[in-house]
Parts: sequence; C-alpha cells; structure tokens
Amino acid sequence: MTNPNSLPHRYGLALLFALALPLLAQANEPLPSWNDGPAKKTIIEFVQTVTDQTSKDFVKPADRIAVFDNDGTLWSEQPMYFELLFSLDEVKRTAPQHPEWKTTQPFKAVLENDHKALAETGMDGLKKIVGVTHSGMTTEAFDDYAKTWLSQARHPKTGKPYTEMIYQPMLEMLDYLRSQDFKTYIVSGGDTGFMRAFAEQVYGIPPEQVIGTRFVTEFQYKDGKASIVRMPKLAHNDDGPGKPESIDTVIGRRPILAFGNSDGDLQMLQWTAAGPGKRFMGLVHHTDAKREWAYDRQSDIGRLDKALDEAKTRGWTIVDMASEWRRVYPFESAAPGQVQ
Repeated sequence: MTNPNSLPHRYGLALLFALALPLLAQANEPLPSWNDGPAKKTIIEFVQTVTDQTSKDFVKPADRIAVFDNDGTLWSEQPMYFELLFSLDEVKRTAPQHPEWKTTQPFKAVLENDHKALAETGMDGLKKIVGVTHSGMTTEAFDDYAKTWLSQARHPKTGKPYTEMIYQPMLEMLDYLRSQDFKTYIVSGGDTGFMRAFAEQVYGIPPEQVIGTRFVTEFQYKDGKASIVRMPKLAHNDDGPGKPESIDTVIGRRPILAFGNSDGDLQMLQWTAAGPGKRFMGLVHHTDAKREWAYDRQSDIGRLDKALDEAKTRGWTIVDMASEWRRVYPFESAAPGQVQ
C-alpha cells in the first residue's frame, strides 16, 4: 500500500497541482476568446474599477447598465440583415394567400428571386416587405413564425443556423458583465418581437431587456379570448437617435457601457459617454475577411463611418476583430496555439 506521506507521493501531487494551475487560471480568466490586446485590457480594467467599492469611480449595482446593439455586434449581419432574410422567406411562405403578389412589386421580385428588381424597389420596397411579414397577426403568432424560421433556416455561407452565427467573444463579455452585477440589454434596430424569439436562449437576455423597433399593437378581446395584435404601422424606429430615446423611455437609467458596430449606434454611444463618472464605449470593427467579413465605411450593411471617426477622436474602444478575437463563432476552433 502506498504511503500518502512518502516523498514520491507528495512529489507526484505537487507536480499534478503545478500542471493544473495554468489550466485553472485559464478557466477563471475573463474573456478567454479575446487576445491579450488593448480592448480586453480596457474592458477588464473598466469593470474592475466600477465594481471596486474603494474606487472613486465605484458604481452601485443598480446603475451598472450595459447596452448592446445586436446586428453586427452580437451576431453577424452579412450578406444581409438576418431579419430581412426572414422577411423574404416569409413572403414566399405566405405567397399562396396573396395571388396578387405574382404581379406586384416588390413581392414579384422576391418570389422570382430577382435581386436586381428587388434592389430597384429601394427602401420603400423593403418597408412593404417588412410591413406585411411583421404585422396583421398576434404577438404569439409572430413569435411562432420567427422561432420556426430560426430553427429551420441556414446561413448561405456557413450552412449554420443563424443562432449559431453569434460572436463567442461577445457572449463571454455578456457573461462577464452579469457576473459583476451588470444588467445587460439589447438596444437594436431590429424588431423587438423578432429578437425576443431567441435572445434569452442565445444571449441570456430576457424579453424585458430587449429593446428594438416596434410596431403599433392593439389589444383585442373576442369570443372570450384576449390577444395583442401587431398593426401595420410603425410605433418607434430604434435606430440612430431612436436608441437613446428608447433607452431613456424603457430603462430610465443612462448606461455606463455601450457597444455597437455602426453609425446607427453613434447616438447611443454619445448618450452613454455624456454621463458623469467612468464610461465605456465600444465598437466592433469588422476587419476579418477570412473568418467573418471585412467592411466599414462603404458598406450598405452595417456602415461604420462617422462613428469610427468619433471613436478615434474621443478615445473609445475599437475592437479590431482580426487581431483581438481568438475565435469568432462558438462552432469554430481557435487558431493553433490559442485558447481552445
């Protein structure tokens, strides 16, 4: 029988602990899918400072509000906003109920996969498509349609479900913030109902903390059944200045941390920066054409131009995806020699 106090036994345990320490440190390290670059350093220092009760910049938990854009910030947005792809598929799914669409634009272009004709309908065409696919039904029905699509549709480039086209580094940041008593919100130009169909399961953000573009809704009570019906009229466009407006209305507290990726997030970042005390404003900069996409100032999707200039001028954190993220998506392996 081995003597537990013998030198070889004690040496073996010491060696085991020595080998395990780096793994334990790695497991407890915040943001493991981030490289040890300036962005990770700034994020951790900010969180440590505002949660340190001895710091002059300490922020009580109730005021630790963090807001995140969705498209291009928490998940990909190329080659087209995912919600718009949902809308196009919904036109095709419901087309048998609308025979007039076969000869009416922009629906004719969608049904014929005529991208050129669809593009020629412009923003008015897209508004019509989103309008008919997002209204005229109960909130429960819309939620079912969105969830069904998300469970079946696949991204054209990766073949993955859209709910897997999420950024592993940002998932880690959400978890890290919540572990430090931050309350995390989505503030996006996407439809609130569409994002609520997946946000809690995918991001851990509950429905009441999802803020987006909203259609007018109407309470109806018929034959003893109560419902909320989505009407074909926009109540609030949660983009640009609409973001700080909805933050003020819905949250009622100014965030101390805001993350976006495009000019549509600029006012949300400005509103966050304008508050007293220590603040964090961040931008995801899409620079990785190999693992994701590279685009900014000239892109029709997620254009980052004015916000990029202001971020550089004001010293906000710009996350260079290619250099600062060890992995982009949860389903991909980290590069050789990097954290698995």
